[in-house]
Amino acid sequence: MLVVAGVAALGWIGWQYVGTNWVSARKHAAIVDRLERGWSDGEAEVHVDEGTAGAIVRIPRFGDDYAVPVLEGTSDDALAAGFGHLEGTAGPGEVGNYALAGHRVTHGEPLRDMPDLEVGDRVVVETATTTYTYELVTAGDALTVPASSGWVLDPLPTNPDAGGVEPPQGAGQRLLTLTTCSELFHTDDRLVAFAELVSSSPRRGR
Repeated sequence: MLVVAGVAALGWIGWQYVGTNWVSARKHAAIVDRLERGWSDGEAEVHVDEGTAGAIVRIPRFGDDYAVPVLEGTSDDALAAGFGHLEGTAGPGEVGNYALAGHRVTHGEPLRDMPDLEVGDRVVVETATTTYTYELVTAGDALTVPASSGWVLDPLPTNPDAGGVEPPQGAGQRLLTLTTCSELFHTDDRLVAFAELVSSSPRRGR
């Protein structure tokens, strides 16, 4: 019985760290393809089994083929299919804070290499009509907060700790915030990186 239990445990671990990534990678690609086809047909967003998708994130530091869809909300299904757009935060390119959450391990691991991000790295967000380019103003490993730290999702995140990491302060900021687990395994803390909009242009292919 102990051997059976051990095999079952190893199988579960293998599924979590290999199987879910394989499944989610296929979901990412399928939803990106569905979005691009939908945009060509005049749809602003598409509805898939995991939720509603309306944008694609590309992070050049993570490779030319990095393309992860953004789904509305942060349900388990949404986060297994791409980035989750946190409810109540701004949309792409809008004044305020476009806040995205993504897994660092399992389920496609879109932010596994978050600590490698550096100030000045680009985060490109494509919608049906527009390509928004953000530049990181904080590094991927510069800020760790408890999961309960809601200030990072504010329209203008202001660190309650004097001198702490935060985006530039000023009215009318158009920000993007990335959040993920601070460790590869179980943790109650989050890594957070802030970026600001530097350009927008009509999406190529429109």
